[in-house]
Amino acid sequence: MVKIGDRVRFLNDVGGGVVTSFVNKTTVNVEGEDGFEIPYPVSQLVNLSEFEREEKGIEQEPAPERITESVKNEPEPQQTEGMKLAGKTSPDFYFCFVPDDSKNPLAGETHLVLVNDSNFTLLYRYSHYRDEKYKLITFGSVQPNSKVNLESIEQNDLTDLPDFVFQLLYFQDNEKELHQSVAKKFKVSPVKFYKEKSFQPNVFFRKNAMVLQITPNVLAVELDKLTDDDLQKVVKSKEKAEAPQAPSRKKSAEVVEVDLHIQELLDDASGLSNREMLEIQLEKVESEMNEAIRSHVKRIVFIHGLGQGVLKQEVAKLLKSRFSKYYFQDASFKEYGYGATMVILRKG
Repeated sequence: MVKIGDRVRFLNDVGGGVVTSFVNKTTVNVEGEDGFEIPYPVSQLVNLSEFEREEKGIEQEPAPERITESVKNEPEPQQTEGMKLAGKTSPDFYFCFVPDDSKNPLAGETHLVLVNDSNFTLLYRYSHYRDEKYKLITFGSVQPNSKVNLESIEQNDLTDLPDFVFQLLYFQDNEKELHQSVAKKFKVSPVKFYKEKSFQPNVFFRKNAMVLQITPNVLAVELDKLTDDDLQKVVKSKEKAEAPQAPSRKKSAEVVEVDLHIQELLDDASGLSNREMLEIQLEKVESEMNEAIRSHVKRIVFIHGLGQGVLKQEVAKLLKSRFSKYYFQDASFKEYGYGATMVILRKG
């Protein structure tokens, strides 16, 4: 049995580190001396801290039900878990996707994390929305300037991602007014997990991550509070300040991306057979090709994903039969992995 903060050694590998969080019931994240976290099975860990407690006669404390870690990675000792920091007056909350390997997100697990980057205490309810129903995944609280792991997903889960839904309440002690609750739903395209550029350096993790803001920008909220008269004054002053410009000829696009995942083409695909969905996807390919040719697009990329390869094969057949004069190939592996086909419509 291990708990957050235990020092452990790998049973079958060289090295070890400190347990930072639970991935699931059988796996934990271990942070090594290099500062990187790696998931590791509990059954293959030697708990050094447990031996130390037994030697000192200290009873082991029960593992906490919810894992909350310090958000910031700065070395200053005063920035401990849950401490309020100067200047954090805005309710900034983030939904983050943190892959084990950001250069190849599909190789391992991706951890879904809720970040509280504020001085507020945060209460949350996290759910999946699928088939017009909400399914509760977890709920709890996050201390100021802290984060909590929600769940983890793997490559197989990308074929049927739900909408991710948050309901949030936030507060501080001795406040003079109450804050409105926050409800936010995220629909994340599986294509993002095939792109390395989806995961960027950030202030919350030592690894690259996809960071989505849950709460709206404070400046935008303040703008919404303006009266109609105030807004008209702003618009008129902006119109006067801007000199009229001659209309410019719109340049044709260099590259157009078309996502063929059925959830991107239809709001609701329930009740359709695989063949019917395939026909819709191929109709999309044909219509987008015709539009790209009319618009003098240079290249068009059809994102079909991996799956069983059926859609990729059917796209290739359609391009060979209907658009044989155009050359096509696998799109950039760095950008799309093996999940996209690029058609070259014109050179130069």
